[in-house]
Amino acid sequence: MGKRHLTKVMALVTGMSTTLLMSPVAVAAPEDPLPPSPPRYALTHHSHPGLSIAEEEEHDAGEIADRAAEFANQRIAPGTVVPPQAVAAAQADGARLPLAGGLWREVTNQPYDSEPAGYADPVESNAGAGWGLVGGRTTALASDGWVIYAGAADGGVWRTFDKGGHWYPALAGPPSPSIGALLVDPSHRVWAGTGEANTSSDSYAGQGVYVSEDFGTTYRKVGGGEVDGALIFRLTRAGDGTIFAATSHGLWRHSPSTSGPWQQVFAPDPNPTHSPYRTNFTTDVQVHGQTVLTAIGWRGTTAPDDLSYNGFYVSNAGGAPGTFHLVHPTGDLDVDDIGRTTFTWAGKQLWAIVQSPEKLAEGEATALQGVFLSANGDPAGPWKKVADSDSLGAAGSALQNQPGYHVGVQAWYNQAITADPADPNHVYLSLEEVFETTDGGATFHIAGPYWNLGLSCNPNCPKTTHPDQHALTIVDGQVWAGNDGGVWHRPLTHHGLGDWTDTNQTLHTLQYYGAGTGALPGGKVAYWGGLQDNGTSLLPGRNAPTMLQPAGGDGGLVLVDPRNGGNSVGEYTNLAMYLTTDGGHHFRTISPVCGANPDDPNPMPGCDPTARFIAPFVADVTNPGHWVAGGEFVWDDTASWATKCHSDGCDWKNVHDLGLGSNGAPRLATALAVNGSTTYAAWVAGGGNPGPAFASGIDTNYGGTWHRITAPNLPQRFIAGLTVDPRNAGHIYAVYSGYSRHWIPGGGVGHVFESRDGGARWTDISGNLPDTPGDDLVVSQGHLVLATDTGTFISDAGTPGRWSRLGIGLPGSVVNDLTLTPDGNTVVAATHGRGLWQLTLR
Repeated sequence: MGKRHLTKVMALVTGMSTTLLMSPVAVAAPEDPLPPSPPRYALTHHSHPGLSIAEEEEHDAGEIADRAAEFANQRIAPGTVVPPQAVAAAQADGARLPLAGGLWREVTNQPYDSEPAGYADPVESNAGAGWGLVGGRTTALASDGWVIYAGAADGGVWRTFDKGGHWYPALAGPPSPSIGALLVDPSHRVWAGTGEANTSSDSYAGQGVYVSEDFGTTYRKVGGGEVDGALIFRLTRAGDGTIFAATSHGLWRHSPSTSGPWQQVFAPDPNPTHSPYRTNFTTDVQVHGQTVLTAIGWRGTTAPDDLSYNGFYVSNAGGAPGTFHLVHPTGDLDVDDIGRTTFTWAGKQLWAIVQSPEKLAEGEATALQGVFLSANGDPAGPWKKVADSDSLGAAGSALQNQPGYHVGVQAWYNQAITADPADPNHVYLSLEEVFETTDGGATFHIAGPYWNLGLSCNPNCPKTTHPDQHALTIVDGQVWAGNDGGVWHRPLTHHGLGDWTDTNQTLHTLQYYGAGTGALPGGKVAYWGGLQDNGTSLLPGRNAPTMLQPAGGDGGLVLVDPRNGGNSVGEYTNLAMYLTTDGGHHFRTISPVCGANPDDPNPMPGCDPTARFIAPFVADVTNPGHWVAGGEFVWDDTASWATKCHSDGCDWKNVHDLGLGSNGAPRLATALAVNGSTTYAAWVAGGGNPGPAFASGIDTNYGGTWHRITAPNLPQRFIAGLTVDPRNAGHIYAVYSGYSRHWIPGGGVGHVFESRDGGARWTDISGNLPDTPGDDLVVSQGHLVLATDTGTFISDAGTPGRWSRLGIGLPGSVVNDLTLTPDGNTVVAATHGRGLWQLTLR
């Protein structure tokens, strides 16, 4: 996050497209319009003291919505769903390739400080937020009372034996590192449900449920492919040992033996159109004796969302198929406005957090219907509303009285609730922040505010948690909270602010979008990168004891001076670029996008109306002081580290308009490459929504004038990367995301293409590559190195098409980006869940 980043969520509230669910498996809704790109001038989650939190969070919402559409669409277009078998097939095909190269080594294995001393830029830094050390998004927590397990969004399952002092990843975890739910049974077996269930941004669908019988060291699959491709909201255990799984494909159960298939016990929507989303989203399951309570809770956004099956359902026969019936709750709960719901029984009392599809669709300042209590424990009620956005805002929230962004604005994304096992009146609930009641809901107080900025205690506030909560559990007198920044805990006996301990020193689950390197004195290398919700990072040398976060908010791509690692350009979202020439101590914003410079919010004449959430900008392969960036327009800049961009003048020059797609929406740049006066710009039309109208292409000025490349063998899929030969401007590689026509109708064939004549003719050099989304390509020592969603691969540049797996030891997270160290000999991989890794080519 970052002070800028607090603006992400509001666009979600004001115009969110259906979130696309992926794992490498993704689904999408072509009929859903892409939300209008919100101005980012209300900037990042945490990075603009000059902006109100409302302005910050407004952009926060939009960022999540935009990322939701873009990150998934690029992997599934032109289709609307990828069969889960495609992921398994890609993994199997990749594993069969020969192995080349050596050992991948972790780069980012240091603590990551979100508030480093001496890095207090008034626009970009998180100084004063109160988070301390951070990790990546934590989506699930579970414990047997001794070992504590944490599930990461795309980082797998981790465990700690010393209350967070040290975290350890699984040695052989589930093949999908996207974790939605965890459960530890009385036999100390760990059940891991893959498929993050937050229906957001970069939430990957899963590949089933896995079990570990050695304290989370190794895992094996439970059942067959019955729940492959689903998101898993909850795993819970009945008294007889039966395991229930609440998934985006309905409610399932399995015997405790771990053998045999999963059985679907409830999925009320017959889904005649075979929609891969919106249907049978089972957001929780709880068991109380023979009563099995579940909720169908699609969050809803726009027509034609079918919410007619949303509601509470109960079986009084242990959850047997055919025994569930719709509950008709009484009391304060609006039965016609039930979205995502999370339950917990506290003694005889039943609690529920209920999101409001109506508020979300209408763009209200909150998406929370309320927090409800059934005092007699009956799912039918009567239900009493014990809290809502207003009352929680008045309970000490950092979001209190912020116009446009109130508590629960992300109730579709942030939900968790748990009760003190020794005191049913002591309950914690999480939305964007952590709240606590010690009197059964009569009153609430803030336990973990969004941040400390703006609180009356600032600058002397105690530490708080990172915002955007996803998981709660209670272990040995401590409440544990998992969120977008990792894991925190504090004693149950402490009430009010503070006493939180971050446990993220060794929880290396950072989610990178991009990375870059530059030389430092003494032969050191600076590693820069942009992350989901954790800003732009700087590791000032491979052996530095701590990694620093000079800029907060959502990071994106980076551009680093290879000769001076203190010079770097990062981005917030939508091409909101910021530049430093002193290693991140100070920044200035340099974006050509309208209104994207908070230190000069007046748009410059002719500014770019918008850009993708993660927008491309690159340096010339022959001149690191020549830069190109892309939104609706292609921009050229030769001012390098002296670049400025304000309303009274800008060093960026508009050199090409990508134009409009067939639906009238602008084409937006997805990848760029530049060699001297020659530029290549890949684009996607209309935001990249999948379906029959999907279109992508490449424009170039090779030969002297701008034109559109036409080649019959280039597939109509998202172009994720372009790489140009520094010795020959006509020699260009294109990397395609998504899956082939074998899995997606209209998907074409091939993932890597090469042209030696400026794009007039192309050769498919995919060869023996697995059919998996490609992400980036670099050339080093006569080798092509390719990043994909299922690993990295290498081929000789002289005889491309014969690919091998590159190295051993790289975790299974998606590799979003590749870069080289300044000497050109070492490849750095930016993973979306396990940080940065590198391998030296021999």
